[in-house]
Amino acid sequence: SPIWSSPSDGAPTHDPPRARILLVDDVPANLVALEAILEPLRQEMVRVSSGAEALKALLLGDFACILMDVQMPGLDGLATAELIRARERTRHVPIIFITALSREAAYVTRGYQQGAVDYLLKPVDPEILRAKVRVFVELYLRGEAMKRQALEIAAHQRLEEELQRAAELEQHLVGIVGHDIRTPLAAVLTTAQAQLAYGQLEPAQRTAFERGARGGGRIRQIV
Repeated sequence: SPIWSSPSDGAPTHDPPRARILLVDDVPANLVALEAILEPLRQEMVRVSSGAEALKALLLGDFACILMDVQMPGLDGLATAELIRARERTRHVPIIFITALSREAAYVTRGYQQGAVDYLLKPVDPEILRAKVRVFVELYLRGEAMKRQALEIAAHQRLEEELQRAAELEQHLVGIVGHDIRTPLAAVLTTAQAQLAYGQLEPAQRTAFERGARGGGRIRQIV
């Protein structure tokens, strides 16, 4: 049965950065129809034709949501969803089942138990499907923005910590250098002051000791 019931005239709702949406159906025409319905959202569509290919795609990247047919040969939609939920990385990715099966209570219940957030019957109303997917895309992009912000904050904090450690190291080195300068400087100043106060100095000698005392005083102020 066709996957959509009417053409779409929706307008683009998102700008980059874009989210990725995984489309899973063994019928190529259904994948094309799904992509056409969701094209106005301006997100990246990844099309696969089996449950096994869906699992491989999920290993290679993150997705805002998954639109998956239930009736597929081999690994069907329910079994694929169970494997997706078993993986830590993908267990929280929203899954919307799309199927031509009648809405029998037991079958629908099993779909939700396998992790579906919604269950749509063909033919799908394009506006309803776009609205549902748009919500998951917005949530995903908001979460990614928060992750980036958290990384930026963490990087800023690391930079501040490194600058603080550098400042502490600088102060430590200044203290070491200052101590190493003060010790010989004190000896120079003491000697010059003693000679000027008590020494029997020639004029040239006095001038030299006065110059040494003034220079030592300036060095002490700098230190």
